[in-house]
Amino acid sequence: MSKKRKGKSRKKGISNLTNTILSILKKERNQSFNYKQIAAKLGVNDASSRNQIIKTLAKLAAKEEIQQVERGKFKAVVNTEYHTGKLDLAAKGNGYIICDDFDDDVFIASNNINKALHGDIVEFYVYKRRKRGKIEGEITSIIERAKNEYVGVIQIHPNNNYAFVVADSNKMYKDIFVPINKIYKAEDGDKVLVKLEEWPEKADSPYGKVIQVLGKPGEHHTEIHAILAEYGLPHEFPYEVEQFANQLDTSITTEEIAKRRDMRKDLTFTIDPKDAKDFDDALSFKVLDSGLYEVGIHIADVSHYLQEGTVLDDEAYERATSVYLVDRVVPMLPEVLSNNACSLRPHEEKYTFSAVFQIDNNAEIKNEWFGRTVTYSDARFAYEEAQAIIESRTSEIPQEVSLTGKAYRASNEITEAVLKMDELAKIMRRKRMKDGAISFDKVEVKFNLDKENNPAGVFFKTSKDANKLIEEFMLLANRKVSEYIGKQSPKKTFVYRVHDEPDESKLSALQNVVGRFGYKLNFKDRKSTTASLNNLLKEVAGKKEQNLVDTLAIRSMSKAEYTTHNIGHYGLAFSYYSHFTSPIRRYPDVMAHRLLQHYLDGGKSVNEELYEEKCNHSSNMEGLATRAERDSIKYMQIRFMEDHKDQEFLGVISGVTDWGVYVEIISNKCEGMVSVRDMKDDHYAFDQDQYAMVGRNTKIMYQLGDEVLVKVKNTDLVKKHLDFNLIGKAEN
Repeated sequence: MSKKRKGKSRKKGISNLTNTILSILKKERNQSFNYKQIAAKLGVNDASSRNQIIKTLAKLAAKEEIQQVERGKFKAVVNTEYHTGKLDLAAKGNGYIICDDFDDDVFIASNNINKALHGDIVEFYVYKRRKRGKIEGEITSIIERAKNEYVGVIQIHPNNNYAFVVADSNKMYKDIFVPINKIYKAEDGDKVLVKLEEWPEKADSPYGKVIQVLGKPGEHHTEIHAILAEYGLPHEFPYEVEQFANQLDTSITTEEIAKRRDMRKDLTFTIDPKDAKDFDDALSFKVLDSGLYEVGIHIADVSHYLQEGTVLDDEAYERATSVYLVDRVVPMLPEVLSNNACSLRPHEEKYTFSAVFQIDNNAEIKNEWFGRTVTYSDARFAYEEAQAIIESRTSEIPQEVSLTGKAYRASNEITEAVLKMDELAKIMRRKRMKDGAISFDKVEVKFNLDKENNPAGVFFKTSKDANKLIEEFMLLANRKVSEYIGKQSPKKTFVYRVHDEPDESKLSALQNVVGRFGYKLNFKDRKSTTASLNNLLKEVAGKKEQNLVDTLAIRSMSKAEYTTHNIGHYGLAFSYYSHFTSPIRRYPDVMAHRLLQHYLDGGKSVNEELYEEKCNHSSNMEGLATRAERDSIKYMQIRFMEDHKDQEFLGVISGVTDWGVYVEIISNKCEGMVSVRDMKDDHYAFDQDQYAMVGRNTKIMYQLGDEVLVKVKNTDLVKKHLDFNLIGKAEN
């Protein structure tokens, strides 16, 4: 009988110790550490681990990868170049850093994220060799957190001594630990807003405290407030701001009128959505003895009431924009201003800031004037009413138009003004298109809501002649105000709305997709690019793939933003462009008003750095508001689909990934996902080159743009996620 050989049991070492020590020293490269401090950071205190650390430190010092600054104290050798960038996290925990120092984004593996969170400004270094064909790096420190408040569902531990908040956002890769004395009034399962307080060195999760209980998940007001909270957007005004606004003198005084151009006798009217409550802009029209037309674009003079240095102005700046959710507006200004004092309501005198143009029959501008005015709105049109006049082409007001204030003016005076301005607008639009403007008329999804805010139906908002009439004259005012300041010498600081040229790689990706539908684009030069994009948008109008192509075309464009550095507006084909026409709902327009008046008064150029900071803030807040608005639409689409679970829908495949296909329903634009796991008639694999999911045995192909039939499988209001079951391809 053979004896078993006794061997020494192997002691388990610390895995990846060399890289771990290097990471610790590089992360805090200005400090020195001894072996005890490193052991404490690693959470080990046994003799074997300490010996491993001592030996590894000695080896690294011998290789000169670290330096011994004094006996037993080690520090990183700083021969690495460090960079700063913004972290963009993927759902799986890996991320990319967007940094101006590199042409490509820098890949960061999940184990090198080092407690950074999505959107954080971080310091990092890159490895000398590329990994996986990409530039790869490691985050060494967090310079600035993007946010410290998250929305999620609280899970209270059964013995009630702690809780975790599971964040709604799939970008938050850790649950947030909350001590039991910091859960506020939350009950298990509540949706809450939690604030991060710290992330201890050895803790796996960040620590936080509940600062607001939003309600039960899935309930309408809970989810809407959760959307606002997720993006740090307020849903009510602080008491002191409301009080300040309510005490403002909003009367129209003879003293103030004397300082302004009095245009109360000019025919003036507004054209807005029928459910609008705030009217930023009005148009006036007059035929001059010279045969020219005088058109006034009159904008609410918000800056008259919104004085710098007040709590009201501070609040408006912080908000920077109104937020338009499916069931409500979160205004930038309190109601006393947004819906009353500043709103250009019919039959009321208002303080306005105006751009007045003398225009000939060819829509050529012969004269321009900018300044403060007082106006009187004779009538209010809904877009549908103005459209009825345009389509009738007569001076008689159509029967379906119940025009407010028509008794004040002869009906033919109003209709003739609308018809002439429509003619001028169409000429201006044709000129813009000829100059290379891109015509994005994307369909907007809207909901008919009942009294309980349940979606009773879906409809699509499209732009007609009446909308385009207003658009052209607002564009005219925005462009001419910007030109007036931008062309002055010496240079004056101003707030521009700029739009850079599109990225070539994005245009190439767009061509790859639309090529599947038989469309071709020409990117030889700017003129051919804009012409082919306009032709594409015209060709897809009314077709099943319209929404997909419109969306992809918009995504291929650069993002418009506010800045003091003018580079023009690519999409509009303007060399100068600003936002001047919506100060009730956009703070950059308020800044434009103030600066224009300052320069009209002979003022010197203002501090560019200060205004660039304000522009950045405004752009960031606009981005948050846009994402909140999209989330609210997605939420309402899912609510709508909850009541249609037994119904078959015809949809278009709008996206294909290795985990499934995305389908957009043609009749209501709701988009959901068919998981590859639920495609059970075959084993399907993602074919990236063909934008398709292909069956291994049947060779059945589900390709981007294919029409398919789907049924609702699951609706998740909390995650705002819609799952479909795939029935099959639609019969053509």
